[in-house]
Amino acid sequence: MAVVTANARGVSPRGSRPPAPGAGGRSEESWKGHIIRELKHRDLSQHAMFQDLIRFYTQLLEKTSLTKGLLSSAARRPPAGGAPLSSLQQQSIQLKKTTGELAYQVVELTQQIKIKDGVLEEQHARLLQEQRCLSRVSDAHQELQAQVEQVQGQNTVLKVEYDTLLEQQRAAEAKLRQETVRGEELLAKVMKRKNQAAARMNSHNERRSRAREATQAAARSKVNLDRSAVHPLSSTSPSSGFSNSSSAPSSRSTSPKNEKRDASTERKPMRLVRSASVTSPRILTSIKELFDRKRRGHSVCSQEEDLVSPVRICVSARVPARALQVLDAHEQDINAVRFSSSSDLLATGGTDKVIKLWEVRAGLLTHRGTLDGSTEGITCIEFDPMGFRILAASYSKAAMLWQLGDSVPKVTLTGHSRKVTAARFSSITHQVVTGSADGTIRLWDLRRAACLQSRNVAKYCSDLVCSENCIISGHYDGQIRAWDSRVASCVQVFPAQGKVTSLDLSSDHCQLLSCCRDDCLQLFDLRRWSNERVTFRADGFKCGSDSTKAVISPDCCYLAAGSADGAVYIWNVSTGKLETRLPDKHSSSISAVSWSLSGEYFVSVDKSKRAVLWSDM
Repeated sequence: MAVVTANARGVSPRGSRPPAPGAGGRSEESWKGHIIRELKHRDLSQHAMFQDLIRFYTQLLEKTSLTKGLLSSAARRPPAGGAPLSSLQQQSIQLKKTTGELAYQVVELTQQIKIKDGVLEEQHARLLQEQRCLSRVSDAHQELQAQVEQVQGQNTVLKVEYDTLLEQQRAAEAKLRQETVRGEELLAKVMKRKNQAAARMNSHNERRSRAREATQAAARSKVNLDRSAVHPLSSTSPSSGFSNSSSAPSSRSTSPKNEKRDASTERKPMRLVRSASVTSPRILTSIKELFDRKRRGHSVCSQEEDLVSPVRICVSARVPARALQVLDAHEQDINAVRFSSSSDLLATGGTDKVIKLWEVRAGLLTHRGTLDGSTEGITCIEFDPMGFRILAASYSKAAMLWQLGDSVPKVTLTGHSRKVTAARFSSITHQVVTGSADGTIRLWDLRRAACLQSRNVAKYCSDLVCSENCIISGHYDGQIRAWDSRVASCVQVFPAQGKVTSLDLSSDHCQLLSCCRDDCLQLFDLRRWSNERVTFRADGFKCGSDSTKAVISPDCCYLAAGSADGAVYIWNVSTGKLETRLPDKHSSSISAVSWSLSGEYFVSVDKSKRAVLWSDM
């Protein structure tokens, strides 16, 4: 190729003479043949791809052949003169130069063809890769299409099921409306029957009261006839008396017994009218048994409930110092605890829907029984003054009354629209008071199981206590309200310092204790009926919940409450300072505490099912 390029530029190797015609022809034929063979080989492989190049190269060959013919004819023809030969030589040199340039262009084009072949192969490889990727994408598209069709089928099935369920729901709602109407009708019928039964019970109770009054009047009155009232009757008419005495023996003269009876009659004065004091006990007993049977058959009260409650006075309460017993009293949180009036019985209630009774003896709590019947958790417990009955409030919007020997409630008081937070025995026999989260306070008659009064405060009632003709209630609006039960009106409002969680009344009914969410206890003097109060606080004391209970000791000298840190705090009323702190026995917030009326024992319960019995022994 270097030789071809030099000849094309008109430079002769080894001198300036032009090469011989024969030698130049052989060299031209050799590289032309080589080029032709290469081009033919490429034409076989890439004929369709390089048509333009082939056509251009063919024209080049034609020009080369023409040049070769001209050179050969010039070599055979002798030169006539010097000028034409030089022109032909110049043309030959020009043609060689053009041929060299064309050959150089062919080489360059060959290199470009190789580059394009590489690019083409790379593009072909990429094309194959893209085709494989397209194939995979197509397969994924088909799979997704199949999944879409499957999901559409499932959606169709779900749509059918949804339509079916919608129709069932509509039918159920229609049935629910019908059942609601039916339930309202049944409730109206039940209320009507209850009213009728209450009216009959009232009538029976009135008859019983009248009969009791009559029997008591008959027992007090005695008809005694004096012996001096008998003799005048026999002496005022001797003839008639004689005739009577003579006529009687005439018919019984043959009987010796009659003679003995006459003799005894003569020795002992005759009692013409029998005293009522002799027969009245049997009559009164029969009447009393008759009415007792009726009362036991139709009344919700028992004979023990009519007894007058004894007045128990604690001279000095013991300040608890150590734990006598720690036990898990319930299966869930414990919300309420209360001692009976005799101090030998303890009741606890919690969210496990039961009330458990514990016998207190020798510093230990022994399980005595369980009171069932509540459908929700217990919020408050109260013993009656005699200790025969237990009253409880619950989350089931009702209050229940148990007889101490029965495990099921004897009376259920319903009427509140939300949970009942407090239930207390009233100072009037057979009446109780309940407070609820619905903001109402209700007065109930246990004999009829009916509501006598309802007071709507429209504020959450957390707790209440009862005194003579007075009901005191605490509310979440930070107010303590005193009500006159005779006129059903609010007579006094005591502002507190936060949500009122509990109330407690001292044994002499002269002091009122309130526990608030602002982590303090407040003591009011009810004899003054003023807003003055004594506030008790302590470092570390924190009210643990909206229903934390605080109590006054039976001797009115101490206050006690449980804290969120599981410790019991006891304050001295006279000094206003913290008397003692009892830690380490509770692992969670203390919900309620209770002091026995004897002042000997103290109990605390918490949210982790634990009850602790304390004393100073």
